Formats: sequence, C-alpha cells, structure tokens
Amino acid sequence: MSESEWIVSVDDHVIEPPNLWVDRVPHRDRDRAPRPLVGDDGILYWTYESARVPIARTTFQAAMGVEETSLGYIGSYDELEVGFYDPVERIKAMDHDNVLAALCFPLFPRYCGQTFYEAADRAFALVCLRAYNDWMIDEWAGAVPGRFIPLVIVPLWDPLLAAEEVRRCAAKGAKAIAFSENPYKLGLPSLHDAGGYWNPLLAAADETRLPLCIHFGSSSSMPKTSPDAPLFVTGTLAPTNLISAMVDWLFSGKLIDGDVSPYPNLKICLSEGGIGWIPYILERCDLQVRVRPYLSRGDWQVDAATGARAEITTAGGRRFGVPPSEVFRRHMFGCFIEEDFGAAQIPVIGVDNVMLETDYPHGDSSYPHSLEQAHRRLGYLSAEDRRKVMRENACRVFDFVPAPEPF
Repeated sequence: MSESEWIVSVDDHVIEPPNLWVDRVPHRDRDRAPRPLVGDDGILYWTYESARVPIARTTFQAAMGVEETSLGYIGSYDELEVGFYDPVERIKAMDHDNVLAALCFPLFPRYCGQTFYEAADRAFALVCLRAYNDWMIDEWAGAVPGRFIPLVIVPLWDPLLAAEEVRRCAAKGAKAIAFSENPYKLGLPSLHDAGGYWNPLLAAADETRLPLCIHFGSSSSMPKTSPDAPLFVTGTLAPTNLISAMVDWLFSGKLIDGDVSPYPNLKICLSEGGIGWIPYILERCDLQVRVRPYLSRGDWQVDAATGARAEITTAGGRRFGVPPSEVFRRHMFGCFIEEDFGAAQIPVIGVDNVMLETDYPHGDSSYPHSLEQAHRRLGYLSAEDRRKVMRENACRVFDFVPAPEPF
C-alpha cells in the first residue's frame, strides 16, 4: 500500500490496564493507588481517594451499529476487548482500520489529568501522575515503537512542577502534552492571568517543542443550555468549548504580542472539536482587531442598561502586528473525525493546519471505515494535500517518525 492508504490519528483513547498504578507506585502506597473495584451495584469503578469512576459503555462502542449502542457501565474488564488496554493487541485493530499511528488520551486521569489535580494528597498525586506518564512512554508506546504518539499529563496545580515533568518526559520520548480547554473552569488561573501563571509550562513546551493537545471536555464542563435540556443538546454543542479555547489562545498574548511570538515553537492542537467552524471564528477574530482597536486600550464605554461608564482594561486585548487568522496558521491545528462540511473548508482553514482523528474506541469513532471516509471527504484535494491531512501534518507537528507500513 502507498502512504495515502495509511492514517495517523491524533485523537484516540486508551482504557488504562487495571494494574497500572498498583504495579508502579511504592509498595507502601499500593492500597491507596488507583484501582478498579466492583461496587455493590455490580458496576466496576476506578477508585482513588474519594473518587469512584465507572467505565461508560460509550467509551468502547466503536464498530457497533447505531441500534447496538447504549448508555450504561461495565461490570468487569472481561467485557472489554484486550486491545482497549493492551498496545500489542490494539495495533491489530489499527492495522484493520489502516491507522499507522495514534495519539491516545487517558481515561481515568481524564483528558488533562484533572483527577490528580483534584486529589487531596498532591504529593502522592504527583507519584501517580508520573507513573501514568512512564507507562504511556515506556510501555504503551514503547511496546510497539512508531505506532503510538506518547501524550503525557502534567501537575496543573504547580506550573514549575509541570515544566519539570514536561522536560523529564520529553527526554524519555514524549511527543505531546495534554492541557485544559479552559483552566479557569477547573479553579486555576486563566491564560490571561496577569501574573503569568502558565508561563513556566509554556516555556517548557516551547523549549521541548511538544504541542499542547486540548480535548473538548478537558475543562470538566460541557455546554448546557438549561438543566432540562436533552443530552442531544450537549452532544451537539460539545465542540463549542474549543471555539472558546481557540479565541482565548488567540487573544492571550501567548502566541503573539504585537509583532513578537513569546513562544515561537508553541503549537496548540484542538482535539475532537471539528473544523467547520474555524473559518467563521477566525473571520470574527480578525474583525474585532480591525474595527475595534479600542479593545486593546484602556478606553471608556457606556453600559447601555445603566448608563454607567466602565473602563475597558488591557487584560483582554492585544495589539496585533498580524491578524489572528495568521496567528492561528502559525500556531494552531484543527482536528476532525466525521465532518463533510469541515472537510470541504480545508483550503480556507489551511491544508497545513488540519489533522485526522478516528476517536477509537469511542462510540462515534470512524473505525473500521476511517480510510474509506478519509478518501471520500478528501478526494477533492491533490494527492500531496491528502497526505498532509491524513498523516504528514501529524508527523510534522509532533516531530514523530512512524513505523513502516505493516503491509
């Protein structure tokens, strides 16, 4: 098969093996390490401190027919395919789906390690976090070199520790860092923090050239229009979290400040957020900069409702030597699974700024038809541009050399 027959997926998922932490923390701590236990209700829970987290069936319903998918939870790891938590078995499914390499987000630690951030014992949380990263690099990715892009999590509660962990993991072979779409919603400083809370982490990412991968839902919140809105509403609106994330980054001053890129090597990947919305939001960002320059100054405005004057502070505004759309093309990347409209917008977004996902083994995965769907949606592009979207952009962004094609 040619290179155009193989995909590099930048958003898949792993279910951690049941002994991941018990086998890796100091012997004295094994009784309090994260572990799966069956509750009185017959549901299997990952337990850690006061947390009890079930494994939802939607986590592993790839390839099921629509009529077979459902809500609910598992009662045993025996209900899971071994490839969900074993890398050697996983590549059998990848070969079947023509996926040459995959980047996998965690399950129990959550998309950016929120589980350990929320822990009461931060010292032991750091031990568990590092155990996960070592497993991801050495055993998940290390078992089948060139088939997995190692994604690591960081201690969000301490940016200096986070920077240290990035450098440690980069030296071991990590290729990406998981980060929150909105740290403010986690109770942490925002990207706009005047004290530069996140700067040590961003400096480490810039230095090691590890991209930040931001998965929707990594703020531990999902969009909801009302308490009684059906799940269809949240499911449909989920990608809008990444609209907010993209705009936050573009106006944060971290990617551009005047004519200067404070972190010139920093790359931001918007995971599982789709891409069809990107052209409009970039147009909207450019419009703000072009017609509302006062948003970058300390001007006064009048509140229409009260008539009171309020000062517009400089915290939320930035002067741009280049438009936000150009900042996006230098630093940011959209990722999509199944999206006809979005795929048709790739020339507008920028063919160098789009990557494919399969979302395996989640219920909305393109598995086992990922190659067929990629060819159908990208068939209008040149062969060179198809290769970029299907694999070459991912290899470039993550500085990743995949294994040779299996067959």
